[in-house]
Amino acid sequence: MARNPERRTTLLDAAVQVLADEGARGLTFRAVDTRAGVPTGTSSNYFRDRDQMLSQVADRIFARLTPAPEDIDAALLPPPSRALVVELMRQAAQRLAADRSCYLGLFELRLEAVRRPELRTQLTRVLRSDLDLNVRLHTGSGMPGDADTVRLLYFALTGLLFDHFTVPDLHGDRDLDELIETVVTRIVPGE
Repeated sequence: MARNPERRTTLLDAAVQVLADEGARGLTFRAVDTRAGVPTGTSSNYFRDRDQMLSQVADRIFARLTPAPEDIDAALLPPPSRALVVELMRQAAQRLAADRSCYLGLFELRLEAVRRPELRTQLTRVLRSDLDLNVRLHTGSGMPGDADTVRLLYFALTGLLFDHFTVPDLHGDRDLDELIETVVTRIVPGE
C-alpha cells in the first residue's frame, strides 16, 4: 500500500465528493481517481478494497467536520445558557452546511452501512465518539440539560439537516435558524 499521506487525503476527499454527487453506487476506484485528477489505478494502491475506502471516508468526513479544539474552547467561553446552546447549534448547522458534500457523503455512508457490517462497525465507532464528545462538552461546561438533552439535540439537528439538504422546501418558508431555535427551546430546560 502506498504511504503518501497527502495523496491519501486527496483521494479520500475525492471519495467524499463522489459519494455526495453520485451516491454509494458511484463510488468506484476509477471515479475517485478521476475526481482526484490522478492516474487510473492510484486509489487501488492506497485502499485494498472498496470497504476499506468506505471506512476511511467515515474518518475523513469527521476530520473535516470537527472544529479545531481552540474553536471549541472559544465557543464555550460565554456563560452556559439555553441561548448559547441555540448559538452553538446554529454554528454546527452552518459548519455542516458549508461542507455540504461531507454531510451528504455521511448520509450515503449510513445507508451503505445497512448492508456492510464492517462499515457499520466503523461508522458506529466514529459517530459514537462524536456524540460522546458532545455529551462531555455540554455537561462538562455546565450547559442546561443532561446527556439525554444532547442526544435529543443530536437527533433533531440530524433530522433538520437531512430535510434541509434533501427536501429544502419541506418546511415551507421556515428558516433553518428559526427551526433550530424552536428545537432548542423545546428540548433544553430553561435556566
